Amino acid sequence: MANNDHVAQLIKGVAAWNAWRDKKPDMRPDLRGANLIGADLKEADLTGALIAGAALTNADLRGANLLATDLREALLGHVRLNNADLRRADLSYADLGGTNFSGANLSHAYLGGANRLREVGRLGGRANLSNADLSEANLTRAELGGANFGGANLQAAVLVDTNLTDADLTSCRIYGVSAWRLKLEGAKQQNLVITSEDEPEITVDNIEVAQFVYLLLHNEKIRDVIDTITSKTVLILGRFTDERKAALDALRDELRKRDYLPILFDFERPRSRDTDETITLLARMARFVIADISDAKAVLQELRAIVPDLPSVPVQSIILATQEEPGMFDFYRNRPSFLTVHRYATQQQLLADLGDKVIRPAELKVRELRG
Repeated sequence: MANNDHVAQLIKGVAAWNAWRDKKPDMRPDLRGANLIGADLKEADLTGALIAGAALTNADLRGANLLATDLREALLGHVRLNNADLRRADLSYADLGGTNFSGANLSHAYLGGANRLREVGRLGGRANLSNADLSEANLTRAELGGANFGGANLQAAVLVDTNLTDADLTSCRIYGVSAWRLKLEGAKQQNLVITSEDEPEITVDNIEVAQFVYLLLHNEKIRDVIDTITSKTVLILGRFTDERKAALDALRDELRKRDYLPILFDFERPRSRDTDETITLLARMARFVIADISDAKAVLQELRAIVPDLPSVPVQSIILATQEEPGMFDFYRNRPSFLTVHRYATQQQLLADLGDKVIRPAELKVRELRG
């Protein structure tokens, strides 16, 4: 528990506290478990203080010196820590909901297990988190734009919908990180360590592809990954005008409901591949392909890159009932992977027929071609 004399000294105000600290530079103030809710501690010298378990909710610690301070399990909800010095501070299991760290220096700080980091009011700005330990921290939807994470430990951290715009992630350790839909515009990603501490160090320069690269390196797991992808993925081709895209989106949504992983090729192709190469790569991962050839001359070109070269991937073409099949389909009809074209009058009919007229023939062909 807290030393009552130390708490009484702090209550006298920051000026008196700092003067007292100047006279006792080697002492570690003991404020453990103290009730400091709403306290005005701007620019207080709390270097090395023991504040574990203290209640500091809504306190003002702007510009405070918290170097090497023990803040384990402290209640820091909505505390203002703008421009505070938190180097080497221990914030493990602290409650940080709504805390403002803008401009704070958290270099070498430990935040492992900290609670409600996802609700941090601002951890970005000029916040310095270089070499901080954020292992297993939950940073879901946290605003970390502009923060310096250089050399930080992000092992097993959760980064979902996290804003890392303009952040510096150089040399972060990201083994086991969960990274989904990050905002990375302007972020510096270099020498990201994807291996655990007991493995030879391997680095990548993109946090979102780190897990895939790790799997490639540990190729005993690749077979499971490929089997999972190829057993569920369906590649959807078509024309992406507003009218046609609506039907393709509905087709994708319906396939998801049936436990498939539909890929709708309406995104920008990779810089290192032309369109045909990209389509072929995706088709190689697919269980089968659905090609809507309604008003879609480009799809015919894409099929030319798939059907002859991928005999084990069934292709189920669909077309509006009011349109004619292209003459070049005569070239494909004798190919075992090319199924009879399904005609549909409306989007509603397409979805109603999807199971029996599109998916079932494709699945039967998969079993036939792959034994």
